[in-house]
Amino acid sequence: MSLITIFLTALLAASPAGLQENRIKAVHSIENVSQDTVRLLFDLSISKGWHVYSTGLSDGGPTPAAIRFDSISGARPAGSLYFDGKETAAYDATFDMEVRYFENRVRFIQNMLVTDPDYHIEGALEYGACNDESCLPPQHVDFKHDGKASATAAPTAATGIEAVEGYDASTWAPVTYSDKGSVVAGRGLAGLFLTGFLGGLLALLTPCVWPIIPMTVSFFLKRSQKRGRAVKDAVLYGISIITVYVALGLAITLLFGASALNSLATNATVNILFFLILVLFALSFFGLFEITLPSGWSTGTDSKAGKAGFGGIFFMALTLTIVSFSCTGPIIGFLLVDAAQSGHILAPTVGMLGFSTAMAIPFAIFAMFPGWLGSLPKSGGWMDKVKVTLGFIELAFSLKFLSVADMAYGWGILPRDLFVLLWIIMAILLGLYLIGVLHFRKDSPRTKPGPLSVIAAAAAFMFAIWLVPGLWGAPLKAVSAFTPPMSTQLFSTGGNSVEAQFTDYDMALRESERTGKPVLVDFTGYGCVNCRKMEAAVWTDARVSDRICNDYILVSLYVDDKTALKETVTVRENGTDVKIRTVGDKWSLLQRHKFGANAQPFYVIVRSDGSLAGGPYTFDPDVESFLRFLK
Repeated sequence: MSLITIFLTALLAASPAGLQENRIKAVHSIENVSQDTVRLLFDLSISKGWHVYSTGLSDGGPTPAAIRFDSISGARPAGSLYFDGKETAAYDATFDMEVRYFENRVRFIQNMLVTDPDYHIEGALEYGACNDESCLPPQHVDFKHDGKASATAAPTAATGIEAVEGYDASTWAPVTYSDKGSVVAGRGLAGLFLTGFLGGLLALLTPCVWPIIPMTVSFFLKRSQKRGRAVKDAVLYGISIITVYVALGLAITLLFGASALNSLATNATVNILFFLILVLFALSFFGLFEITLPSGWSTGTDSKAGKAGFGGIFFMALTLTIVSFSCTGPIIGFLLVDAAQSGHILAPTVGMLGFSTAMAIPFAIFAMFPGWLGSLPKSGGWMDKVKVTLGFIELAFSLKFLSVADMAYGWGILPRDLFVLLWIIMAILLGLYLIGVLHFRKDSPRTKPGPLSVIAAAAAFMFAIWLVPGLWGAPLKAVSAFTPPMSTQLFSTGGNSVEAQFTDYDMALRESERTGKPVLVDFTGYGCVNCRKMEAAVWTDARVSDRICNDYILVSLYVDDKTALKETVTVRENGTDVKIRTVGDKWSLLQRHKFGANAQPFYVIVRSDGSLAGGPYTFDPDVESFLRFLK
């Protein structure tokens, strides 16, 4: 925990009651489930802007939700504390780790087995709560209940979960963890900013932006006789560019919200849309057509750009944004798609901040040092090469999204080896284009390729050669996050690849009962980037693959499998009715209900009766750590 967080927490704890406003309203109750079971319920209403942390978080992070028993007789806990609510997983820069939390409302539930006609249960629910600026000290919901279980109690069927195809009360029973597992934070907001910044640098090199740099800086220098004023105007111009693009990122966040952004990564329909968008952008970069905004937009903003003061400068920046959209639009689109799939609520905003910062820097720098303008390379055919190269990159990444949809719906049109073959072809075509063998209709006249073009072409050819072994099952660890899983490989996979024996939880448990081997449950997703990283970086290690194949029954449960269930079942979650329509919905429900988590990858080891034998283990691509987990 950072010093800032500790200070804020201590400050809140020491504040007078009138200054410390509790943003969480908690109500606790108890309900009879059957003759020998009762259920402790804790309903939390969470104010806007605040969030309550989930169960089972790693050490060193925020306070997780947990239940404490101060006095108990005639009863005992049945399983661990679990929840009914929409859980969000995201990287938290304050704690430098991935955390899981709830917004708006959540219900924490603890089942209790009554062992005596008269029971007494007393204790407290403890949880942590924060907003974007501060955290409350650990909160407590005290409870005390005395009574008897009722034979006429409402049955478990009240949630409708027992009607889910394949549900079994014993094998689906919530588990209690003795080990909180291993969690390694993902790329985080810093990585998103860097990606956006690199995208902005690439946008500067396009023919829609590069020629505007000297023209705009010269305008500012001529506009004012005082160089200091010219520099000030250029800086304001850069700030205006940042404002425009950050506003776009904020609009995306407000439109979709954190939970919707988090779900995009495994939504097959959305991935098809992303695939089509990136193909469209790639074709635009190839010169088949231009993506432009309505001409009236640029005319309207340009007419206001001549005004004096900050307003005129702002409209100049807005005009630049609109006029350059045919080049920057595809890059922005790609960045927003990447940001949306990260699941971070601030991801689009941070991505656009990085992009606009890179776009704005040259205008300020060249206004301060106008003599450097003469050293800028002149506009020419090299910018067409930048655009076409970006087109190939976007076309290659579009296949990743098509692959997610292909696997989710079971079409089988894009196995791993075909995916790798298409990347090889694209890399070769890019290399041929860079050395002048391949041309597009709107290219500049042919010229002898320069040194940079030759180097870039050589890199493209080398990448193509490096990909070739992937046609026969080489792991290709550097790009494993983008390629389909090894299980889709048509040709011999060889090596130490691991394939799941089952994709059905119940079948795996029956096989475990027959063989005596424990079950390694792999909650995964077709669109899960970190799942592919684990499979390529960890499961291909000979020690890991031998251990899994020899000592475990491996079952992979895809939470985005779109195969329809025989019957749609409605389950009450987070105060709303959630329909369980597909196999993926079912496995996602199993993960939430039994294991109290919904992020992937997520690994646990269970016995044939569904009881926990080890775990959980989440994303940590360290082979030694995974081996310790298996042991």
